[in-house]
Amino acid sequence: MNIKVLVVDDEKLIVKGIMFSLAQEGWEVEAAYDGEEAVNRIKNENYDVVVLDLMIPKHNGLEVCQIVREFSQVPIVMLTAKGEDMDKIMGLEYGADDYVTKPFNILELKARIKAILRRATNTDKDYNKKSIEVGGLRLEVNGKRVFLDNQEVNLTAKEFDMLELFATHQGKVYNREQLLNTIWGEGYPGDVRTVDVHVRRLREKIEPNPGQPQYIHTKWGVGYYFKD
Repeated sequence: MNIKVLVVDDEKLIVKGIMFSLAQEGWEVEAAYDGEEAVNRIKNENYDVVVLDLMIPKHNGLEVCQIVREFSQVPIVMLTAKGEDMDKIMGLEYGADDYVTKPFNILELKARIKAILRRATNTDKDYNKKSIEVGGLRLEVNGKRVFLDNQEVNLTAKEFDMLELFATHQGKVYNREQLLNTIWGEGYPGDVRTVDVHVRRLREKIEPNPGQPQYIHTKWGVGYYFKD
């Protein structure tokens, strides 16, 4: 599998080290050193994963996420030197799929990237259904596209994975730990607030009235479930 990765960071020594390590996996790795260059590259190239630092010039990492999500669902792994939970959650709010806190072990970064690639591969391999239709929602599984009343909805990879899980197991209640383990993988260091963030974002995108959801419901004290 020919994997293409974009590394975005203004610290050239860090970029050089990451590129060298990822290239050892046989991946094609390119670099951008500011947010403007990153956005332009993502617009003009097809990347499988973007590794994006939070603190970069000419659009910081959060701004890059926000801009990119207007035209691309490429998986984004955010790098942040800040350890505060709010920075991590904000990265996910703006469309990042995962995060790694600096200083990090390069093996951890590789593991996160491989997990993202594995989920994408398994989705294509395991599902023969071309689409899932529930009420006004239509999920095109292989293309990872979602339509609400025939209008396309822009979801991140994690948002799509969560919606697909819900839609293929209607009525099943998932607690936050189950969702975290299923969508992000066992051993993921994030906490259950990550799940709440993604559920809220999904509701904002697919529900006619997010305050009174039609599709993603809350089972108070337990978790979430999907029902049209």
